[in-house]
Amino acid sequence: MESFREHFSTGFKNEAGQPDIHPHQVSLVVAMLSAGTAVGALCSAPVADFYGRRLSLILGIVIFCIGAVFQVSATNIPLLVVGRTVAGVGVGLVSVLVPLYQSEMAPKWVRGTLVCAYQLSITTGLLLASIVNILTYQIKGAAAYRIPMGLQLTWAVVLALGILMLPETPRYLIKRGYKEAAALSLSRLRRLDITHPAIIEELSEIEANHDYEMRLGPDNYKDILFGEPHLGRRTLTGCGLQMLQQLTGVNFIMYYGTTFFQGANVENPYMISVIMQVINTLSTLPGLVVVESWGRRRLLIVGAIGMALCQLLIASFATATGDTGGNEQTQNYLLIVFVAIYIFFFAASWGPVVWVVTSEIYPLKVRAKSMSVSTASNWLLNFAIAYGTPYMVGTGTTNKTGSANLGSKIFFVWGAFCIVAVVFVWCMVYETSKISLEQIDEMYERVDYAWNSRRFEPSWSFQQMRDFGFSESGIPPTEQQLELQPSRASSASTSQTDTGTSTATSSNDAKVILSMGHVDFSY
Repeated sequence: MESFREHFSTGFKNEAGQPDIHPHQVSLVVAMLSAGTAVGALCSAPVADFYGRRLSLILGIVIFCIGAVFQVSATNIPLLVVGRTVAGVGVGLVSVLVPLYQSEMAPKWVRGTLVCAYQLSITTGLLLASIVNILTYQIKGAAAYRIPMGLQLTWAVVLALGILMLPETPRYLIKRGYKEAAALSLSRLRRLDITHPAIIEELSEIEANHDYEMRLGPDNYKDILFGEPHLGRRTLTGCGLQMLQQLTGVNFIMYYGTTFFQGANVENPYMISVIMQVINTLSTLPGLVVVESWGRRRLLIVGAIGMALCQLLIASFATATGDTGGNEQTQNYLLIVFVAIYIFFFAASWGPVVWVVTSEIYPLKVRAKSMSVSTASNWLLNFAIAYGTPYMVGTGTTNKTGSANLGSKIFFVWGAFCIVAVVFVWCMVYETSKISLEQIDEMYERVDYAWNSRRFEPSWSFQQMRDFGFSESGIPPTEQQLELQPSRASSASTSQTDTGTSTATSSNDAKVILSMGHVDFSY
């Protein structure tokens, strides 16, 4: 954007002799947002566990708005960097808390689709930002860049107003011991009466599952690595997915797509970037449709294979043709086509599904902590890629700064990481579709290998696990669990000494339950 370069230039000149921003400053401005988001993501866990998911979201929005005001007011690079860093802290909080909130309040049959909608909203925002840039980049004066920066505040206000109308998540309220408030929250979210059997059953299972988790160990940061059941494996899975999402190279296109296309001599790079954002937005929709029917594992594997093929083809053709002018137009067409296909695969798979998996796989007691650590790993890689990409690619003015000058060969790097992603998903990612968050704990206890998780059928009742030490419907109890059986026998003998009225009432309740047949009230 010419006006931005003129107003924020500190004396650096580009190859055409015009005022420009030094590549080091460009990297700093772009990357400090990601640095702030990493800090915000790490801070989100203690904030969310103390103030709740809902109030913490509002706090994150307020912090983001302060940063946006700094950016709009900036007249020099230092204040702009401060504004982006502060806004990044807000974005980091929101990036953890939104999928966390969604996963804790959604029924199991739409949980994946709902969290995928989070990514759809992100891609829609990126598309709108590209359109605004197209409409404003030719304006003379500070309005060219202050209008896009100021419009950030609009969507922050929309999010704040929306969250004010929603309740706190029932799982957080159970975690804090507010059972009555949790019942009211679940009743609002399910739009059922608070006395409805489905509400009572779901709430009891959430509470029993949390009690069972707390018996296995505390809810501290050490527990996310060494806790049971297999919390270290789950944390590694979440961090690995978030890092690999960045290492697929998507933000190379999102952050530097226009600059890269310019360096590759593509005509009208601004319009090409807008087209890529349109593809990015529309391609998220297939992911929403198949995330439940295909499952998380299959969608991630297919997406990674598709991305790897596209990127390796781009890099191979660029290496084979070199810098010969006769092939430049063909190379540009190939670059645009396969980048578009690559974005389709990413937006339909790794874009939304990574957030789905990382919002599901952790138990309630450490969910906020584990999600904050895994999301922070995403933003740390985001920072490294944003800061290092101009030096890796080496287009335009960066050729004078000792860069690697990889050009289109950078896609060899991203393609190699996509191959790693296929292996990682096969070995580490458990299939979490169509089961409740509480049943995921059971799966990690009973299924040894991720590739066997698709055959998992939940059978435990955590209410029985809490009360008796094991579930009659599940696997046989251990010796340690059998020690809890006398309390059950004592409870049974006590019930036999009750009055005839109580016995009759229990009999009537049993008849009502039997008359329900096989109705599934689980969420």
